[in-house]
Amino acid sequence: MQKFTYQEVKNLPDIAKKQEVIQEIRDKVERAKSVVLVDARGLTVAQDTQLRKVLREAEVEYKVYKNTMINFAIKDTESESLAPYLEGPTTVAFSYDEATKAANLINKHLKDMPNLEFKAGTVEGVLYDAEGMKIIADIPSREVLLSRLLGSLNSPVASFARVLNALAEEKEQGGGTPVAEEATAEAPVEEAVPTDEAPVVEADPTEEPASE
Repeated sequence: MQKFTYQEVKNLPDIAKKQEVIQEIRDKVERAKSVVLVDARGLTVAQDTQLRKVLREAEVEYKVYKNTMINFAIKDTESESLAPYLEGPTTVAFSYDEATKAANLINKHLKDMPNLEFKAGTVEGVLYDAEGMKIIADIPSREVLLSRLLGSLNSPVASFARVLNALAEEKEQGGGTPVAEEATAEAPVEEAVPTDEAPVVEADPTEEPASE
């Protein structure tokens, strides 16, 4: 049976609570596609509330943790490289469905919240410093990229659809020449190949030979 000293017994509740927080952070880190560290100590209560609301609505988790807890939690994970940046107050944003979402949303508020700063982050396990995170934040989201792609395809697709509709309506109304008939009508007639040799006429076997 394991024995504890008086001091260890006294600290057991705190130790258990810390282990719970460490496991909580670790679970988030392992599930997240990106982990973004920010320094938000200069924000007003109103600004912090606004930022939390925006991130929450986008399903990005945003929470303040002690650096020592984060340091223990990221050990032996893809985000372990964040350890050198765990200095000063740290707020962590976890993005689960899209790697650039957290950085993108935070970046949109940097102009209105100059006291909000990137510290570092990992995206798909790759470490980026503060400047690197700003570059990552400028990458359009998946929704924006899909919207642009559909917009670029919209014109030719719409034109093609109009042509198909016109052909279908023409066929239903019985107007115009069917495509198959047009192809047949336009096909060139193959001409006989001329030859210099005279045609061979076979003799009738019942016919008597001509007298000389």
